[in-house]
Amino acid sequence: MPPFSISSILQLIVGLGLLNVWLLRASRSTGYRGGEARSLKEEFAVYGLPEWFFHLVGALKILSGVLLVMGLWVPEVVLPAAGLVIALMLGAVSMHLKVNDPAVKSLPATLMLLMAVAIFVLNL
Repeated sequence: MPPFSISSILQLIVGLGLLNVWLLRASRSTGYRGGEARSLKEEFAVYGLPEWFFHLVGALKILSGVLLVMGLWVPEVVLPAAGLVIALMLGAVSMHLKVNDPAVKSLPATLMLLMAVAIFVLNL
């Protein structure tokens, strides 16, 4: 195991967080879902996005989560994974804004965005 740094701790938080949301909690209701959605799939429908886009974003978030954790041993994958998370979280925040969600609903996406930016900058 590589020595722990701020970046590696953030990689674990973001990577495992993405995997938790998309693999374990995708069908569970939370207070952070867009609109009145009770699942991730319903949330994408609230945003007016097609089902294929739900699957694409899910695959990209799972991939980036795996890559961020893998980046503890393979540092070359960290920058592209963090960049992908930045793009995905910008999209997530913009969708919350699109449907006029209260700010608290975009808090997790905003925090993930900030952590991904930190990962990216720390690994330049």
